[in-house]
Amino acid sequence: MENNQPRFNSGTERMEHFIRMCKRFGIQVDIKRLDEMGFFDAPSSIKYHGNYAGGNYDHSAEVADFLISMTEKDIITWQNPRSPWVVGIFHDLCKTDYYKELPMEEGQPKRWGYNEQQVLSGHGEKSIMMLSQFLQLTEEEVLCIRYHMGAYNKNDWDAYDMAIRKYETVLWTHTADMYAAKVKNI
Repeated sequence: MENNQPRFNSGTERMEHFIRMCKRFGIQVDIKRLDEMGFFDAPSSIKYHGNYAGGNYDHSAEVADFLISMTEKDIITWQNPRSPWVVGIFHDLCKTDYYKELPMEEGQPKRWGYNEQQVLSGHGEKSIMMLSQFLQLTEEEVLCIRYHMGAYNKNDWDAYDMAIRKYETVLWTHTADMYAAKVKNI
């Protein structure tokens, strides 16, 4: 995984992992619909971390594992026990719509390009809107997903700061995302 390698070997492995973890945290979602959206196949990016088929799920699972691990070590406390899984695995749900699969040449791996037909814009906000079709989110989960990118947008500093002061899990979510993307390169 240190060199942008897949964490799981196939979409089937990703789906099996997802089902196991949803059972563990008592979450029910429409897996078929997620699969149709490309949840288990979309890349996390085209040029950077997770830039392969399934990279977005692999990245999100890494973020979720980080949050779950820190929670189990009593470093992070959440209002709802399901939150480290929900926030980690769905923080980049928006990316199922960012990219489209390009025509493949025989024997070549999947290739991706930008989806020019996106109706919703944004990143954290878009993930929240998409996820709200599947789950009712707590305020803490909403803020963690909304601000998982930190304050990369200069206009977000004040709101990001307020969100962290309300829920320290917002900062932990950003840390987990950066760890997965920048340190683990996934």
